[in-house]
Amino acid sequence: MKAPLVAACPCGSQLSYAACCAPLHDGLAAPDAAALMRSRYSAYVLAIDSYLLATWHASTRPQQVAADDPAAAPKWLALEVRRHLATGPETAIVEFVARYRVQGRAYRLHEISRFVREAGRWYYVDGECPSTPLKSSRAAIRRPRSADE
Repeated sequence: MKAPLVAACPCGSQLSYAACCAPLHDGLAAPDAAALMRSRYSAYVLAIDSYLLATWHASTRPQQVAADDPAAAPKWLALEVRRHLATGPETAIVEFVARYRVQGRAYRLHEISRFVREAGRWYYVDGECPSTPLKSSRAAIRRPRSADE
């Protein structure tokens, strides 16, 4: 499912989808890890699983993105990017909070994600939820944290 090109981008950038994440979803390389993070969030909102898999580093990429139970699939509500930091010439971290609902209950995913650039393209590697060890976003989504955490 793609958003209308004139609609506001789901990533919360205040730009239209056409001027923000759509070009990345159509194959343009993200200029930095923060742009990739925003485009991946939009891909979750729009259920563009092929983009999520294509931008997930091969060393940590799951077989599929979709939840096993469609009724338990998150409804993404908002993204807040808290910081973007280059950690090396080809590596970066992005800290974010994504708010979502599952079966009417509100949750938030607070993650510090690691990214790597290979052959001019950024890839999501994995993420750490502050207070938990490194793990993929997929694992965090399958075990949602309550809004109180």
